[in-house]
Amino acid sequence: MESVLSRYENQITILSDYLEEFPDTDEPVWILGRQHHLNEDKSKLLLDVSARLWFTYRRKFSPIGGTGPSSDAGWGCMLRCGQMMLAQALICRHLGRDWQWEKHKKQPEEYHRILHCFLDRKDCCYSIHQMAQMGVGEGKSIGEWFGPNTVAQVLKKLALFDEWNSLAVYVSMDNTVVIEDIKKMCRSPPQSSSTAHSSAHLHRSALGRNRNAAGLCTGWKPLLLIIPLRLGINHINPVYIDAFKECFKMPQSLGALGGKPNNAYYFIGFLGNELIYLDPHTTQSFVDSEENGTVDDQSFHCQQAPHRMKIMNLDPSVALGFFCKEECDFDNWCSLVQKEILKQQSLRMFELVQKHPPHWPPFIPPTKPEVTTTGAELIESTDKLFELEEEFEILSV
Repeated sequence: MESVLSRYENQITILSDYLEEFPDTDEPVWILGRQHHLNEDKSKLLLDVSARLWFTYRRKFSPIGGTGPSSDAGWGCMLRCGQMMLAQALICRHLGRDWQWEKHKKQPEEYHRILHCFLDRKDCCYSIHQMAQMGVGEGKSIGEWFGPNTVAQVLKKLALFDEWNSLAVYVSMDNTVVIEDIKKMCRSPPQSSSTAHSSAHLHRSALGRNRNAAGLCTGWKPLLLIIPLRLGINHINPVYIDAFKECFKMPQSLGALGGKPNNAYYFIGFLGNELIYLDPHTTQSFVDSEENGTVDDQSFHCQQAPHRMKIMNLDPSVALGFFCKEECDFDNWCSLVQKEILKQQSLRMFELVQKHPPHWPPFIPPTKPEVTTTGAELIESTDKLFELEEEFEILSV
């Protein structure tokens, strides 16, 4: 393990050494539901890309679990991609899809709170520490590579304790999205104060700071929808390509998790038959927050043209992501899926059904387990949470 980490830690890649420029073409570029025209203004495209939070390998953070690795180089790429997808959902939730990041420009408090969720510290709710430890319940040892579905399940678990962002995370099962179940979950009433108090000690330093100060008393919890898919056996089936590309055009798009075997990327759009992605395979040093709560964020934004790869080179194991802040956004997404994906495909990429399948177990919206432990103890052991997985239907597969 140490030799692997040392090898990757020494491979600090300078982005400008290998990035390709975008070609001059009349074809539009789609980035997370937004269309760009290269022959008009490439700078707008690069601004849109640079606004996405970019999480890469890091080194010299505190050892995971106290005695584990202090770098995720060589094994944490899919975890970093999952962080990027979730971070994009949080940006849409608090700042809006059209928010832009500019170097050295003062950013709103919400931005720094979002970024703080992902710092490489055990007391940050979506840190590499939390994700790696939570992956143990999915059968993944700390330091082992994750697949797209495993990352989706880990995010679903961790989101239960994140009261500030208050997301409803739905991970589809058997390539099927059930409208009835999602509406049941997202329309659930806010957590009562007595229930919140009973689990207030859980992960206090990591997750307590993300309490929803506003209460979020609206009738819809913002939805993070993740759809793990297998689009072929050894290679992607060409019949799925058009539908896959259509997903990046949807205004609810959070892109896709995937890549090549043991080599994960965060796909954010496409140009023609090439996918556009952010690459986590650059090792940077650990960055902590300042005393005033802000973060030196220069290394958290990719300020060069993103990578591209032929869509046929994509590994068939992927996970699509979508964010629906309001119920009308979800209704619109359902309409787009019916119109653009399901009706035009002889072999469907996934199914969208109205009612819960009768042969499935009953759907129970997951809620925060009442585990009375501190955040530090949760890092060392999440056994209690894993024992409650069946009751709260945290596992989908």
